Amino acid sequence: MRYVQFREAIQSELQRNPDGLTWIQLQQRLDLPYDRPCATWTNRLEQEIGLLRRKGSGRSLLWCVPRRATHSHRGAR
Repeated sequence: MRYVQFREAIQSELQRNPDGLTWIQLQQRLDLPYDRPCATWTNRLEQEIGLLRRKGSGRSLLWCVPRRATHSHRGAR
């Protein structure tokens, strides 16, 4: 999986789930081949799509994107 595919999959899934999802939920829903998120790719997601990670229940982090990021990277070819 290339980064662009990863970014689009994560962004799309988080837009469908505005309350956020944990990494495990994203991994399972998207059938991601990674045990843990790559720190470099996660940093790029923060810059490019506005990824936010906030405290969830227990030790979990909820990944979410702000509503304003819904059109990021659309139409750019």
